[in-house]
Amino acid sequence: MPNVPFIKATACGNDFLIIDSKSVKGDLHEFTRTVCDRRNGIGADGVEWVMLAEGADVRIRLINADGSDAEISGNGTRCVAAWFCSERGGTSARIQTDAGLKTGDLTSRQGNTFEFRTSMGEPQVGAELAVGLSYDEVKGIPVSMGNPHYVIFVEQFAPGWQEMAAEVATHRDFPQGTNVELIRILNEHEIEARIWERGVGETLSSGTGSSASAVAAIQSGRAKSPVRVNTPGGAQTVEWNKEVLLTGPATLLCRGEFFG
Repeated sequence: MPNVPFIKATACGNDFLIIDSKSVKGDLHEFTRTVCDRRNGIGADGVEWVMLAEGADVRIRLINADGSDAEISGNGTRCVAAWFCSERGGTSARIQTDAGLKTGDLTSRQGNTFEFRTSMGEPQVGAELAVGLSYDEVKGIPVSMGNPHYVIFVEQFAPGWQEMAAEVATHRDFPQGTNVELIRILNEHEIEARIWERGVGETLSSGTGSSASAVAAIQSGRAKSPVRVNTPGGAQTVEWNKEVLLTGPATLLCRGEFFG
């Protein structure tokens, strides 16, 4: 296989590789597992595979670090928007994802760090759902942002929360798996989150996870729009009336070639 050009970008510590799908002739899932390996590859939470699009500036296909498909990443989509605007010099990007068309509007830029306000579409919020685990039961709110989320409200982030979240993420109640967010309410306009993503594990941030968390907090009367969502990787702001608007940064880190 010839050398494969890539861009690496991060959004609040959620890092992605941006690669033209035409540059890889083999199995994209296998290649994604290889290139995302943090010891033997470049390292990333996933690859945003770039493709030609009709009715959009670009089409992307997200494959997680473990080689599984994902419908969308809000942070990954924003990284692609940063790359697109950097290359084309524009102030917006219309990106076709497997969860529909998303438009990111550039609100500010400092060097290689871009801030976008992105329309994330209308969420689907379910009723509170109890999930029986091997040692306990948890209650949370299912939210779809085009991909599945399960939002659990907590007073504190208990040691070992990752093991609980991993069990929830693969529970039989979620045949396709689910992303899991643990949420602590700080005030009516601010929350704190910990995130476990399908196919990745614990991540420093998530765009759709931040969106789902804010939506669940607003829907349940725990918060009011806009909501600032704080994660270990940084903060994003979520507005929700009918559709969700997500504002946050994305930084282009480097470009190079992977010796495939």
